[in-house]
Amino acid sequence: MEERAGKIEVRSIDYVPQSERHGKVWYQGPFWFTGNFVLVTMVTGFIGPGMGLSLGWSVLAVLLGSCFGTFFMAFHANQGPRMGLPQMIQSRAQFGLRGAVFPFAAAVFVYIGFNVFDVILASQGLDTVLSLSRYVWYPLLIAVAVTIAIVGYDLLLLVQRWLTYVLIVVFGILTVYALVSLPLGSIGHGGGWSGTAFLVQFAAAAGYQISYAIYVSDYSRYLYEDVSAPGVISWTYAGAAGSAVWLMSLGAVFASSLPHPDAIASVQEVGNRLFPGFGTLAVVVGSVALVTIMAVNAYGAMLTGASGVDGFRPVRPTLRVRVIGIVVFSVVVLAVALAIPENYLNSFNNFVLLMLYFLVPWTAVNLVDFYFVRHGHYAITELFNHRNSIYHDWSWRGLIAYFAGLIAMVPFFNTTFYVGPVTKALGGADISFVVGLGVSGILYYALSRGLDLTRETSAAAESRKMLEESRT
Repeated sequence: MEERAGKIEVRSIDYVPQSERHGKVWYQGPFWFTGNFVLVTMVTGFIGPGMGLSLGWSVLAVLLGSCFGTFFMAFHANQGPRMGLPQMIQSRAQFGLRGAVFPFAAAVFVYIGFNVFDVILASQGLDTVLSLSRYVWYPLLIAVAVTIAIVGYDLLLLVQRWLTYVLIVVFGILTVYALVSLPLGSIGHGGGWSGTAFLVQFAAAAGYQISYAIYVSDYSRYLYEDVSAPGVISWTYAGAAGSAVWLMSLGAVFASSLPHPDAIASVQEVGNRLFPGFGTLAVVVGSVALVTIMAVNAYGAMLTGASGVDGFRPVRPTLRVRVIGIVVFSVVVLAVALAIPENYLNSFNNFVLLMLYFLVPWTAVNLVDFYFVRHGHYAITELFNHRNSIYHDWSWRGLIAYFAGLIAMVPFFNTTFYVGPVTKALGGADISFVVGLGVSGILYYALSRGLDLTRETSAAAESRKMLEESRT
């Protein structure tokens, strides 16, 4: 893979033929470890202590929420090798070639939001060693991310893998020192039990992890088709859940022990207590990881955006289209980042919850379809057939299940701008994700019971033959 890392990727939303499959399944572990080991993840751990939850309960909520959310995210990883396609374009089988634009729009919103918060945090982090205006930092860091994203898949996996080792060493030292030196749980706002705060922290951790579901197959689609399903799922799960639990829990430690927790200032302050400059080093390393995940986001947004446009107007998956898609996305991110205040924490908390609301129904429909309805068998060429696809332009089963789940969640919403009536009755506890998963997943399965797959089975066999004969 190191040999391929310097070569610009030529594929985008199109199928990856068997002749181009490569890589090792364990690469998914460090890729998702580093992908999740960013300072934005730490901010999620501030929520529980900030609402009056003790350190112990906050860490438990983080652990349970991260493990719950990653469960759904990791099972998408198995779709990449089996289908050879990016994650979101697979949704056409459930929603239709044009109907998939709804989850596509939600996914692009997530990509934009993450990169906006990432570039703000990365700039603040690097400002600790070189003070520059955000009008300099933002374009510079986005340009670096754009370059990595354009080179593509192999470089992204290589960079993430090597960064894993650096992050483990630096933040391992920082974490051990924080646990032995800080007065854990001494701050008044982090001293007790709150059912509402526990559920909010749980939902935030779960939503954060579920948001990664829109990425997963993008980075497993080049693996060999016969790769072990338990292997790709477990490596993805271990990497993503491990780094989330670690960094969110460290965030909870800082929020419970420091009077004014902040992702940048807390890491720098605690690390520099160990010895001068170590905290600053940790911040810089964390900022570099933010830039690489910005590249991952730009790459995924390009795939999702191109998939959305292709549903209405066929897109030829050329390098030029890849570059344009990545650049356009990054320009939007730059504009939004410059428009919002640098004090982003309240906006981030709402953003995490909105991700949960819009992505839960999609992940439920997508996973139920893959594992319980079609059992991983799809006619790939039909997903790109704009004339008379067996998947149609608008697939009513997926759309009804998605919107039914989303609507069912509304009474359970809990944001700073809207609190649902059921949530008010529960004292602020947000259980919307349970409702969304259940309603969308069960409804889609029920609606699909009468689905005749005879034609699709025949089309799938013909599709496989066509794809491997063409090898383009």
